[in-house]
Amino acid sequence: MANQLVSKEFHAPVRTPAAEAVAHKPTDFKSDVKPDWCPSCGDFGVLAGLQKAVSTLGLQPKDILTVSGIGCSSNLPGFFRTYGVHSLHGRSVAVATGAKLANPDLTVIITGGDGDGYGIGLGHFLHAVRRNLDVTYIVMNNQIYGLTTGQASPTTSVAAKTKSTPGGCIEGPLNPLALAIVSGATFVARAFSGEPNHMADVMAQAIKHKGFSLVDCFSPCVTYNKINTYQWFKERVYKLEDKKHDAADFKAALDRAFEEPEKIPLGVFYKREGAATYEDQDGAIQKFGPAVRQKLGTTPEERKAIWDSFK
Repeated sequence: MANQLVSKEFHAPVRTPAAEAVAHKPTDFKSDVKPDWCPSCGDFGVLAGLQKAVSTLGLQPKDILTVSGIGCSSNLPGFFRTYGVHSLHGRSVAVATGAKLANPDLTVIITGGDGDGYGIGLGHFLHAVRRNLDVTYIVMNNQIYGLTTGQASPTTSVAAKTKSTPGGCIEGPLNPLALAIVSGATFVARAFSGEPNHMADVMAQAIKHKGFSLVDCFSPCVTYNKINTYQWFKERVYKLEDKKHDAADFKAALDRAFEEPEKIPLGVFYKREGAATYEDQDGAIQKFGPAVRQKLGTTPEERKAIWDSFK
């Protein structure tokens, strides 16, 4: 009986042809669940930017998977009308990796915060970068732990007084852009919730790019971070495209990544086209196709062939 059950085939649903795709407005990607972020939280801008980006690209909700970890920002999949997974703290990239390898046809978008992604999840982040998985990672960087009410995060500024650093933070902040660039990311960018249209454009470029894309989004926490406010950023940010920055120049991208805090560039820092993705090189995917299109279980003949291959 067990052998009969596992030998049955499962066929994945057929994708809708592009000709039958329905054009969606940004509002079509709003879920019935209303965001519960603090009023004026920068995450509202990130959500709106993402909705506009996928709409601009003509993507369909059924073809998108949004994966998050834990934190205020990680609630985003619940407010975004696509398939979504609210996973474990720091494990969103690992979950997204499994989903993308199982079904490379999916547009996989990872959303989370600086604590989730650059703290406990940093190891997963770096290895996904070096593998050049075709996913987009949108990090809402508010430079504080918001959900747990205001502790210092991996990107908190030196001397900042928080609940966990009442005498001032003595740790230097992590530089996610520089880290991504030197680790092999093929698309690295930064956006700011106070520049929503620019943010949506950067996100659209990131999602369209084939390879690992990081969009580090300055998303002010109006409740617990009284230093890095909207006004603080507005006095410092500028757009890389206004300075004729060459995103194909590795050294120039790295130099720009260290331009803070007096000058803070926004836009695409680094972009490398044509690099093979992990999915392009995975032998199993290339030989057998996506796992979601495979039958479940094995026949007696297949099991014997597997057994014989170990002799």
